[in-house]
Order: sequence, then C-alpha cells, then structure tokens
Amino acid sequence: EVELVESGGGLVQAGGSLRLSCTASGVSFDDLTIGWFRQFPGKEREGVSIISHENGVTYYADSVKGRFTISRDGAKKTVFLQMNSLKPEDTAVYYCAADMGPISQAIIAFEEIYDYWGQGTQVTVSS
Repeated sequence: EVELVESGGGLVQAGGSLRLSCTASGVSFDDLTIGWFRQFPGKEREGVSIISHENGVTYYADSVKGRFTISRDGAKKTVFLQMNSLKPEDTAVYYCAADMGPISQAIIAFEEIYDYWGQGTQVTVSS
C-alpha cells in the first residue's frame, strides 16, 4: 500500500521560507508522479508544484513560479518543496499527492488524476 507522509509545515512571517517534505513508501519511487497541492478554506485543492520523473515534466502554478522549487531524492523516496518569499496568500493546507506513471503537462495539475494523498500539513504566513 502506498503511503505518503508529509512534514515541514508551520508558521512563518511574510518573506520567510519553509521546506516541505513528503516521503513515499510501499511503491517504486521512480515510477511516481508526485508533488504538492494546497487547499484554501472553502475552496478546491489546487496544484502547486508537481514532478513526473519518467517524462521529466515539472509543473509550477503561476502564483508560485520563481518562489517555490520542487526537488526529489530518489534514495530517500522523498520530494521536497522549498518555499521562499512566502506571502500571506500562501496560507493553506498543503497536501502531497502521487500517482503511478508519467502524467502529461496538460493534466498534471488535475487533482482527480491522483490516487494517493498525504494527510496534509498547515502552512501559515503572517503579515
């Protein structure tokens, strides 16, 4: 069974940084498309940054380009989201999501694609 365990959320002031981690188990990590969604109160989850190792596709939401960086460590089966220059509007619950196999750029940010989800971690950015 695939399990995703997140860590690294917390409270930070605007302009600060946080790094989220998501460790996968029960699966061949190199086969995964894996990344991060976030959910604002009362809203649907939106794709933040996702990486598909097999086809080299990397996705960033326009709102985080230039501030967030996704990376992966295959040996640790972990994907990271380095979040810099955080803004109060980045405040949300961040979820790690994964699915087997490569996913095309056209649909990589569609949450319906993903079968596996972490429990979520709160990120709060104060002004």
